Amino acid sequence: MNDDHTTVPAPPADSEPAPAAALAAAPEPAAAPARKGRARRVVLTAVPVVLVLAAVAGAAAYTKATVDDADRTVPTRLWEKPAHEPGKDPAGDVARGRASTELSKLLLPVPAGYRLGPDSGTYGNDAEVSGPAAAAEMKEGGRGLSGRPRRDFEKRVDKLRIQGLAVRTYASNGNDLVITTQLVRMKDRKALKDLYSFRAGLFDSVGVLRDGPAIDGHKKNARCFRDPENTKQRIEGMFCTAYEGEVMVTFSASGTKPFDKAAVAELVKDQLNHITSPGEYI
Repeated sequence: MNDDHTTVPAPPADSEPAPAAALAAAPEPAAAPARKGRARRVVLTAVPVVLVLAAVAGAAAYTKATVDDADRTVPTRLWEKPAHEPGKDPAGDVARGRASTELSKLLLPVPAGYRLGPDSGTYGNDAEVSGPAAAAEMKEGGRGLSGRPRRDFEKRVDKLRIQGLAVRTYASNGNDLVITTQLVRMKDRKALKDLYSFRAGLFDSVGVLRDGPAIDGHKKNARCFRDPENTKQRIEGMFCTAYEGEVMVTFSASGTKPFDKAAVAELVKDQLNHITSPGEYI
């Protein structure tokens, strides 16, 4: 677990894009005459969607196996009560996640029944990157483009006026569910809504993903999708895209079957409500 709220540089160009980079920064649909080119872009962008879900599911299986096999035979030691109670950490209860910046305060604190989860790629399990670094990473989502299309794509990212990205992971105490949440803050709310609509439409167009549960109170600004059905897999995944105010929210969840999609939907709802009313949904 990261004890400090870290500022993480953007991953190198040859690294796999994080979900926010691979999904949030997808180019807008082309005009009708260029349907063939649009279809190719949809395929190029949709493929990472399935790969991300598969990777998250694999990580959950690894985490569960590691936790279940952990050595729990460490002897208990009794300590005397200190003469003076320690001072209150100005960053808050770090076991529930840091809240030392405006963006990190918008991340849902670790709820009852969960703990901070495994590291999310290069980020760690509770971190934040600056606006320029977040924008640079989102631009990496256009690595499949070249020349003018790549330049146009990067200009679209610049127009979003990204202010920062924060990530936090959660693991259930039962070791059967792992969740990664990413928040991307943007100044252009209209562009954010357009981006959300495009992403939701993109997932619909993939065709192999199943619909996820509706998010209570957020049917217009949140959509969830589940992995393709596979009876041979012991792990199942779910992905949610949403927005609230000037924040794009990305949820990636994976867990052992029977997958508790209702629990994930509840956390998505609490996260969106926490953005509008920090402190009430903790």
